Amino acid sequence: MNYCLSQVDDVLQELKTSKDGLTSEEAGKRLEQNGKNKLAEAKKDSLLKRFFDQMKDPMIIILLVAAAVSAVTDFIENGLSVPTDSLIILFVVIVNAVLGVVQESKAEKAIEALQEMSAATTKTLRDGKVVSVRSEDLVVGDVIVLDAGDAIPADCRIIECASMKIEEAALTGESVPVTKLVKALMRSGDNDIPLGDRKNMAYMGSTLVYGRGKAVVTATGMDTEMGKIASAISLAEEGKTPLEIKLEQLSKVLTKIVIGVCIFIFAFDLITKFFLVADKPPFIDVALSSFITAIALAVAAIPEGLVAVMTIVLAIGVTNMSKKNAIIRKMTAVETLGCTQIICSDKTGTLTQNVMTVVDHYAGDEKTLATAMALCTNAEVEADGKSTGEPDEVALINYAKTLGLEKDELVKSEPRTGEVPFDSGRKMMSTVHKKDGQFVQYTKGAPDEILKKCSFYLENGNKAPLTDSVRKTIMEENTRMGNKALRVFAVAYKTYETEPSEYSSEKLENEMIFIGLTGMIDPVRPEVKASIEECRNAGITPVMITGDHINTAKAIARELGILSDDSQAMMGADIDKYSDDEFKEVVQKIHVYARVQPEHKTRIVNAWRSLGYVTAMTGDGVNDAPSIKSADIGVGMGITGTDVTKNVADMVLADDNFATIVSAVGEGRRIYDNIRKAIQFLLGSNLSEVLSVFFASVMNFTILQAPHLLFINLVTDCFPALALGLEKPERDIMNRKPRLKNDGIFAGGLGIDCFYQGFLVTLLTVVAFYTGEFLETGKLVFRNIQDSSEGMTMAFFTMSMCEIFHSFNMRSQRGSSVKLLFTGSHNVALYLAMAASLLLTTAVVEVDFLSNLFGFAHLDTKAYLISLLLAFLIIPIVEIVKAVQRKIAKSK
Repeated sequence: MNYCLSQVDDVLQELKTSKDGLTSEEAGKRLEQNGKNKLAEAKKDSLLKRFFDQMKDPMIIILLVAAAVSAVTDFIENGLSVPTDSLIILFVVIVNAVLGVVQESKAEKAIEALQEMSAATTKTLRDGKVVSVRSEDLVVGDVIVLDAGDAIPADCRIIECASMKIEEAALTGESVPVTKLVKALMRSGDNDIPLGDRKNMAYMGSTLVYGRGKAVVTATGMDTEMGKIASAISLAEEGKTPLEIKLEQLSKVLTKIVIGVCIFIFAFDLITKFFLVADKPPFIDVALSSFITAIALAVAAIPEGLVAVMTIVLAIGVTNMSKKNAIIRKMTAVETLGCTQIICSDKTGTLTQNVMTVVDHYAGDEKTLATAMALCTNAEVEADGKSTGEPDEVALINYAKTLGLEKDELVKSEPRTGEVPFDSGRKMMSTVHKKDGQFVQYTKGAPDEILKKCSFYLENGNKAPLTDSVRKTIMEENTRMGNKALRVFAVAYKTYETEPSEYSSEKLENEMIFIGLTGMIDPVRPEVKASIEECRNAGITPVMITGDHINTAKAIARELGILSDDSQAMMGADIDKYSDDEFKEVVQKIHVYARVQPEHKTRIVNAWRSLGYVTAMTGDGVNDAPSIKSADIGVGMGITGTDVTKNVADMVLADDNFATIVSAVGEGRRIYDNIRKAIQFLLGSNLSEVLSVFFASVMNFTILQAPHLLFINLVTDCFPALALGLEKPERDIMNRKPRLKNDGIFAGGLGIDCFYQGFLVTLLTVVAFYTGEFLETGKLVFRNIQDSSEGMTMAFFTMSMCEIFHSFNMRSQRGSSVKLLFTGSHNVALYLAMAASLLLTTAVVEVDFLSNLFGFAHLDTKAYLISLLLAFLIIPIVEIVKAVQRKIAKSK
């Protein structure tokens, strides 16, 4: 059947459904038979391909080259013996690749879980009731209910239409929304009607931008027009986060440095050990020795676990945020959250509870007022007696109910014949009803706008001229309610002998009779006031934006602590008086905006951003999408938000709560802090290894070999680094000013800390080597030392223990880690990681099989305790340096 050419009844009959939709049982059968309403996704890479993709990293390639060269040199020196060093390097590379694949899979599952949480839903008629079902569970024959802002979830034939306009640019390329209708179309000759001209159809991938209606699903999944265009559409890949890009850049820089230093060490060794000595040893022996030193240095300089640690920490953080109702849709948001300086928030539902209740009114006849208000709504009463719809309209239905006026009964006595939907430009809506053989129009909206359209008012049940004096009284009542932080609606009516010939605002909304006002309140969320205070302490400026009356906005803002002076509030219309440059000056002084239009939100965001402030913006309606997209962090509403808004948002609030934004900012700061701690810890460790190998090379002895360094990098260091990623937020995390968005990885003195801490570990490691050499030989020689197994073992054990103890220092970059023990702040994961690393390191030294594999000597109790003592010194020394740094910072 060509649905666009067929009458509605014929379409419903063909699809074996009705205007009341399908039964749940029938829908289940059709879903099982025809499958999910999803487009085919591109095939995922195989495990083998993912494994080899892990090998593409420049630093991994260097390790593979090092393993190959090591095998060749081992063969030249020892013939067909087992190349232990090469096998260890290869084993580590393989394990690293496997861990990378496992982590990728976990990250994919985490993202899929988040997508499940934010999966699109559609209002659908099942068993004659409006229920919300997942869009992917829609089937052919389902009748769906559409409101402005909804994404069209499948191909549909429209069966009810109230001023519907659908934006179909994604499908047809037509930038102007298409006005829709219900009646069957007529085609010219045998030509089929082009997709863009099928005005009684709605297609997957398009969006309802205006009006409302109902439609019956005619095609789902790959049978839709969208499915025909693309046989395989995969989800857009997330771009790399700024931190990932910085780490990739760091990786490339490190790779170049590694190659440069290796070449330098190789050349330096050749010169000092062959060309500058009188009694020249065989060149091949010197070259092989130099090459082994260069390989060790390459291994030392490469932070093998860095990317894996960062990815895991980020994934865990995002999962934790989702548990706290902040669903991250774009990974960049996690980092940007920590920089947030301005939060522009809607009032209704975000700062308040979005549970409206009528508590005041002004009218000559309250029952007429309640009747008009209840009928001029799109809210409905379910079978269980619960009202569903917009919160304001639900409040009006409930208000009428308190006066004994049931919405269902009112609809039966005055059935609706037409409407002009609400829009933010007019700030009103109108409905027309048949009553006692005549027609009556009710118009509800903003009092100041309604009054402009009224010429009369209702006095003691009679129509009377609306004089200036009466207008003044009405506006005084409006102000009185507004000063009490009430949301005020006005309603008017107009009667007709016959049904209006045209349902348009121009035709209907004039010469009306004013009925009265209702005042309702949406209580402030109890937790928001504390969150606003937390914002202030964190250097974040909260800005309230609302379509409400300015007096209502001021009252709520004062209660929350957003507003301290009336001069900090502005009407949306006043924004238009300023040029962009002028508004930049004004925007810094305004904390409350009332009666705003959607375009004003975009100007507010752009003004703050042009001043260099990192700005978050919340929104729920379809018209909020541009401002959300313009913001550094677009925040969509999970409950009241439209599909369009959620799709462009960086983060979606599952509970629509402002406090959740502030909590997410704190979590974003914690995640970024912890990633920096892990980076500092790992790079400091690598620096200590490079400096140790370099010093030993200059002094002509071997302090550590490539397998030893790999063990430290991937076993000793990785567990504590991961545990640092789980560190709780530092106590002052929300008492700091936001970090700058363009701050580099080494900002805030992290680079200096890496250097001095790496140098300190090097010093302790070298002392341990010389101590071991002295204990082994009974004499102390500083240069040209032949292999000292005890010195090497003590150096390895000391460096490993240093890293383990140093991870404890990294719990805070500047704060005292020792003090954290006595304030009840514990990182159990870190303690367990330290214990595990200690046991594994001890096993490598003391278990015969492992110590022989690595070429270590057994340490007696004295050597073991000396190594532990030397390693432990890292804690008090770093604590002293931190104390000096804090004192310097305080004096500044």
